Amino acid sequence: MTLSILDLAPIPSGGTARDALLNTLDLARRAETFGYRRYWLAEHHFAPGVASSAPAVLIGLVAAATERIRVGSGAVQLGHQTPLSVVEQFGLIDALYPGRIDLGIGRSGQRRAELAAEAAPAKPAPATLAKPPPHGEAGRVVDGLLIPPPFDWSRLAAHPQLAFHASLLQQPGAQTPDFAEQIDDVISFLNGDHQAHAVPGEGAEVELWILGSSGGQSAQVAGERGLPFAANYHVSPSSVLEAVEGYRKAFKPSKALAEPYVIVSADVVVADDDATARELAKPYGLWVRSIRTGAGARTYPTPEEADAHVWSAEDLALVKDRIDTRFVGTPDAVAERLRVLRRVTGADELLVTTITHDHAARVRSYELLADAWDGRA
Repeated sequence: MTLSILDLAPIPSGGTARDALLNTLDLARRAETFGYRRYWLAEHHFAPGVASSAPAVLIGLVAAATERIRVGSGAVQLGHQTPLSVVEQFGLIDALYPGRIDLGIGRSGQRRAELAAEAAPAKPAPATLAKPPPHGEAGRVVDGLLIPPPFDWSRLAAHPQLAFHASLLQQPGAQTPDFAEQIDDVISFLNGDHQAHAVPGEGAEVELWILGSSGGQSAQVAGERGLPFAANYHVSPSSVLEAVEGYRKAFKPSKALAEPYVIVSADVVVADDDATARELAKPYGLWVRSIRTGAGARTYPTPEEADAHVWSAEDLALVKDRIDTRFVGTPDAVAERLRVLRRVTGADELLVTTITHDHAARVRSYELLADAWDGRA
């Protein structure tokens, strides 16, 4: 199947991290029976509603709980670790589950450090990080796919929590090397070309991926080194086409790939009928709002909690791009829209992420989508 799963191990409102992790293990087992190709775990920190803070640990647990599905990271934040530590972690998992592990790496750790360096602690933090699009700017539709205006993250640099969090994720005085240099070190350790040897890790059968949200350094590094690339439509829908284009333009054949290979992410909620799908999807906007106000992802709300929130115009502007680009509805309707996403981006696979407060509804969403996508519904 050309569908895979990205899981953040979301903590539901009223639940615990243990609940979230047990749900992840259950969903991974179910995903394997549904036929999904990969099961990736995200890395997030300082988020009250997300339990996937240590992807390597969680990947090992998911690999142990499943038999065939590929398991990986979406993505390890390399800015917070050394290439050696990452290769050793994933080499250890691969030693026990050879040929099933994906090492997805992202630049978000570097980006966090860059924003922290720009921060001005003496400056009052903005009440919200929202910056509505310039007057008159609207989204565009490309061959049936909505590309919204870009979300402006510039005010994030003024948030005092950013520098504080960055200080906790690295040793005092540590400097993050250039992303391209770090990726080269990862490749060198895996291939056994480094002057030092990673054990376990050297010769591991892990599949190395780069994840990115734009056509910037992540896309360039992935292309120039002939690695597969994952583009974020669910996080940065405005720049997904730029990201994919930048990767393909930079691509050079390698031992890993003869041609470019792209996976594109999407936020999805599927139910047996539209009304149920919309009800399940209600809390998403409130959850995104918590992220974009700098508080970190809150525990995932119930539909009733979402109904109780009074939305301001600024709140709505804050989450509009994410709401408008989510795929919500019946199995056939969502599958058709996902086919549009795949066609327009030229994706070889789609990486689906679904969050609902009710775990059974989340599992059912993935089951319905797999059936519709595979033509069995």
